[in-house]
Amino acid sequence: MVDEQERLLPIANVGRIMKQILPPSAKVSKEAKQTMQECATEFISFVTGEASDKCRKENRKTVNGDDICWALGALGFDNYAEAIVRYLHKYREAERDKATQNKASCSRSSQDKDEGDSSEDKSDQQPHQQIDVPTPSARV
Repeated sequence: MVDEQERLLPIANVGRIMKQILPPSAKVSKEAKQTMQECATEFISFVTGEASDKCRKENRKTVNGDDICWALGALGFDNYAEAIVRYLHKYREAERDKATQNKASCSRSSQDKDEGDSSEDKSDQQPHQQIDVPTPSARV
């Protein structure tokens, strides 16, 4: 059987998430962290299990973000499902933009190599722009 601690989310991560929503002076007891650790792990398992059942019925092996959103709605967590659908949409947009930028960057790099002017000063070129992927709010 899987060791109890191995199936739970890391308690340090749970504590860090809890502290993000609390005032800076607030403290979180070990018992509170452990309770939240168990609840969050159970919630994730519950939702993932529902999504996995759906995939199995559809003869698919991979659970994707849309399956998780569907499972949240099917289990009555409509508010969470709506928030996660919005997050998933923004995440996919950011990934698409990043792929487009990488493609353009690779294209520029190969053109630069083809031109053979490696000694040319390129300090005036714009650096790669980092895209911040939105994270789900602690209050969904």
